[in-house]
Amino acid sequence: MSWLDMRAAFRLAAVVALAAGLAGCFTPMYAEKPDGSPSLRDKLSTVEVPPLSVPNASREARLGVSIRNALMFAMYGGPTGAPPTHRLDLKLRSTRSSVMVDPRTARPDVENYGIDANYRLIEIATGKAVMSGSTFARVSFDNPGQEQRFARVRSLRDAEDRAAKQIADNITTRLAAYFTAGT
Repeated sequence: MSWLDMRAAFRLAAVVALAAGLAGCFTPMYAEKPDGSPSLRDKLSTVEVPPLSVPNASREARLGVSIRNALMFAMYGGPTGAPPTHRLDLKLRSTRSSVMVDPRTARPDVENYGIDANYRLIEIATGKAVMSGSTFARVSFDNPGQEQRFARVRSLRDAEDRAAKQIADNITTRLAAYFTAGT
């Protein structure tokens, strides 16, 4: 065996030994706790997500319902959770911007749709905000030709749904980190 083969074997043995030593340190975030303390799923199910205060029958109302439903499904797995100990307050703002414009018609061919969300997690017992943050989502969508009005509306709605799902995922991840680490 040459010197290079021995070095490679030594490195491999060191990596295997290190991995074996650290194998017991990993605990899945959503795992049940063996000591009987509440799991992350139990903690997330105590967060109330009230309806957003936006004008009825507006695009923001549909967007708020979409984000709220995605959050509740991610945290509870259904429409209701455990008795609430925390409340999540959300404020949304949406934007649209043209990326590419058709030079003949001056209509946008590609647009970006964005959602900016500010959220606060409030402890119901004390009324104090225990966590706050902001997140955003930007998605692009194509606008078909001017004759295809339904396709244009549908592509915007699809972009809104994708951005809403992304916002809900970001907030759920942040809440999971808060309830796991406490910060």
